[in-house]
Amino acid sequence: MAKKLRVGILFGGRSGEHEVSLLSASSILKEIDRKKFEVVLIGINKAGQWLTSGSAQGLLDGSGQDAAKLDGPSPAALPSGEAEKNPPTKLRAGDPAATPGARVLADGHPALLAPQPAANSTELSVVGETALHGQALDVVFPVLHGTFGEDGTIQGLFELAGIAYVGSGVLGSAAGMDKDVMKRLFAQARLPIVKHVTVLRAEWEKSPRKAVAQVEAALKYPVFVKPANLGSSVGISKVHNRAELGPALTLASKYDRKLVVEQGVGGKKKKARELEVAILGNDSPVASVVGEIVPGKEFYDYEAKYLSEGSVAVVPAKLTKAQTKQVREMALAAFQACDLSGLARVDFLMDPDGKRRIFLNEVNTMPGFTRISMYPMLWEASGVNYKELITRLIELALEKHMEKSRTAFSRE
Repeated sequence: MAKKLRVGILFGGRSGEHEVSLLSASSILKEIDRKKFEVVLIGINKAGQWLTSGSAQGLLDGSGQDAAKLDGPSPAALPSGEAEKNPPTKLRAGDPAATPGARVLADGHPALLAPQPAANSTELSVVGETALHGQALDVVFPVLHGTFGEDGTIQGLFELAGIAYVGSGVLGSAAGMDKDVMKRLFAQARLPIVKHVTVLRAEWEKSPRKAVAQVEAALKYPVFVKPANLGSSVGISKVHNRAELGPALTLASKYDRKLVVEQGVGGKKKKARELEVAILGNDSPVASVVGEIVPGKEFYDYEAKYLSEGSVAVVPAKLTKAQTKQVREMALAAFQACDLSGLARVDFLMDPDGKRRIFLNEVNTMPGFTRISMYPMLWEASGVNYKELITRLIELALEKHMEKSRTAFSRE
């Protein structure tokens, strides 16, 4: 029997999409092919602590949400007398002790994960003998959405550690997260995008009137105001007039130093059609069927996505053959323009007027991954079921890692 690959499912994180990540990870854990893969749960709580074993499971099922309870193993989990000699150590992402060699050490406490490069190996070994038996991970599936997970930061840690991982690399992840940079890449690739203005938080706070004038000179209401670096529609507002613009810029500035203001598609009376395509692959990606989201609210914000009922997914979307072909080709071009790999969901806005113009909106390098999330749904409709999709993504991670191993990083 072939050796099972040891897959670390990494979830949680410090971003505003922490809870979404837990849902995605739970779905993957339930459906991953156990005949092929041995699963190791790795959680990051909202305090930035890395957790494994029972603590990671507790974070996933909600029994360990309180960070104060996750600082280390409980006294009962330690040998007699060890609780007094070894009080729980608190390490957070960014602490000096957490960074050298991509390590997170906690005085040997097995409740905190400590990744480090394995000797004479390109794999990632984990300190925490009780939880992981000192064995190496073959690949990591980072089901982390948003800041510190989808923006190139965690990808950089994996690169330092020499570990294969699912999804885009540092550059693609960072570009796919930053809506300002993303749009510049789309424009360079001559892909159709809506008019937009980028405003720095410092500019908005220093001279609000000037910032408002800049937006109104370039765009017409309604507009959408977004933090440049965030996902799941957190901090996004639809603005209908000047009175709403200021509060929207203030809200967005809470989440990022760059604010992107986009021209609304459809005008004041009609809503744009929201189309989505799932991409799978590395250097030769393929596109799924096209889907459409019909929001239950005025637009597909965080509440419409995860909290309220009424939003409807239409798969496949009702488009002409020519429109379907155009959207799928644009999705592949966007994926390649941002140098993405593994997976991405590409979102579009279609003008509801007679012209039916289609605009590229954004790419999502680690989209929601529950069974009912749009990315898996689009592949299900394209003939790839959820379990197969997980397997294919892991295979793509190993393929990408092998390709990178061919690259020399120093002179011989």
